[in-house]
Amino acid sequence: MSTQVEENTETAGKRAAKRPVRQKKSNGQWKIDGHEPLNKNENDKAEDNGLNVRARIETIYAKRGFSSIDSDDLHGRFRWWGLYTQRKPGIDGGRTAKLEPHELEDEYFMLRIRIDGGKLTTEQLRVIADISNEFARGTADLTDRQNIQLHWVEIESMPGIWRRLEAVGLQTTEACGDVPRVILGSPVAGIAADELIDPTPAIEEISRRYIGDESLANLPRKYKTAITGHPSQDVVHEINDCSFVAVDHPDHGVGYDLWVGGALSVVPRFAERLGAWVAPDQVVDTWLGVTQIFRDYGYRRLRNKARLKFLLADWGPEKFREVLETEYLGFKLADGPAPAKPITAGDHVGVHKQADGRYYIGVTLIAGRASGTLLGQLVDLAEKYGSTRLRTTPHQKVLLLDIDEADVDDVVAGLDALGLSSRKDLFRRSTIACTGIEFCKLAIVETKQTAADAVEKLEARLADIEELPHPISFHLNGCPNSCARIQTADIGLKGQIVTTDEGEQVPGFQVHVGGGLASKDRDEAGLGRTVRGLKVTAENLTEYVETLVRRFLAGRGETETFSEWANRVDEEELK
Repeated sequence: MSTQVEENTETAGKRAAKRPVRQKKSNGQWKIDGHEPLNKNENDKAEDNGLNVRARIETIYAKRGFSSIDSDDLHGRFRWWGLYTQRKPGIDGGRTAKLEPHELEDEYFMLRIRIDGGKLTTEQLRVIADISNEFARGTADLTDRQNIQLHWVEIESMPGIWRRLEAVGLQTTEACGDVPRVILGSPVAGIAADELIDPTPAIEEISRRYIGDESLANLPRKYKTAITGHPSQDVVHEINDCSFVAVDHPDHGVGYDLWVGGALSVVPRFAERLGAWVAPDQVVDTWLGVTQIFRDYGYRRLRNKARLKFLLADWGPEKFREVLETEYLGFKLADGPAPAKPITAGDHVGVHKQADGRYYIGVTLIAGRASGTLLGQLVDLAEKYGSTRLRTTPHQKVLLLDIDEADVDDVVAGLDALGLSSRKDLFRRSTIACTGIEFCKLAIVETKQTAADAVEKLEARLADIEELPHPISFHLNGCPNSCARIQTADIGLKGQIVTTDEGEQVPGFQVHVGGGLASKDRDEAGLGRTVRGLKVTAENLTEYVETLVRRFLAGRGETETFSEWANRVDEEELK
């Protein structure tokens, strides 16, 4: 018996010895695998830095028109300057995945204007409004990353648009692409009476020194930053690649808690704390170190694995911090505490007193939809009452700053007349929607108008409810990519084609419920619950949400939030 076992073992050993050793595939990590491009995206970036395409836009494409644009520039490098081709009208959502990009795209562009920290002057916003009306058919959308996007822009107009934007200190540089995208900043930075620290100097220094820096203009994929000094944690830090959240250290004073590796999309992952306290004068160097780690160690072979969250998942926060400190900073960061739970709302809707005694007013545009005309009217109203400063927010809102107490009521009335609510409405306040099928080549369903119609109908159908126990966030996304953060909403809707009981295919949504980020109503971030088999048509959306809200109000515990209720009840309650 033992002899037979020995023979079998020997035979198996010989087979193993003959079997070729499988080479581990390269992940395309520059510091480990070298710089050889492993896919077309990486090859295009290696051939020519995306920042260089602006010269060709100004000297060639703007003069010769859309047909003269090189395909690699059009579908890649243009993004480094905030330009995407938009969807051709009339292509229904069922064909989105069946057509090639060139079949979906129109000869017009979405232009993303980068607004780091959400800071705007009335002069800047008036320039955007004028550009919208002259070159973008009056379109203007506020994004949930504090940017403003225009549509219907022609390539011939871009040199003039850049001149006008840059004349007032605005830019589209690296508004898209595999680069450091816009830096989210607290909308009340430098003005809030309860602010712990003003992050403006750090945001401005990062933007000045590193946006447009060629050494950081070829990252594995997009890279998102958030910095807040406000205790409401108002920059959705859990879903950014690199975030700094104000915290009061018992020994070192006020600085920042460092979070790394968050992102949603089709594989959502929350950022993790590195347990490090970052002094105010260390923020820029620390940001640079985290960004360089992503550049040097991020995965480049497979584009769907190229976000920083995948590297952090493999390394863990301890190794990430060690590499940051030893290879990039050259010093150790102090250990630090986690931020306290927020006690105020982070959307800043309503009337609030500033540190200087004046007031800021946060207003809601439904799902971020504006227009050049509306933006111009907002500027007129602000300047009429002596305000020259505004802020955009990560929740598709706008703040007017520096309003004298005596003028608050008049400004609120003026905002109401423009359709901009500063009240805590049932759904208007908490609704977010992505661009949707109207302009986006990835979208499957319409979102902006669907959201606006739903809000109007819900406010009418729920008119008997004076106030909800807390805002119920309502997010609509046109595809699975979660630009509207559907997994972190109380009610998140992912656009898809739905088959009705009659067998008809119509626009609709898969439903996620019970998600959220840290807030005054929630201790920590959590992903929404996907209800098996639950899909709702766009036509029946309002009826479904009304039913869900009424069930919540009837069945909740005394202090139970919508998220807690939605994660507690049986699935039948959610259908």
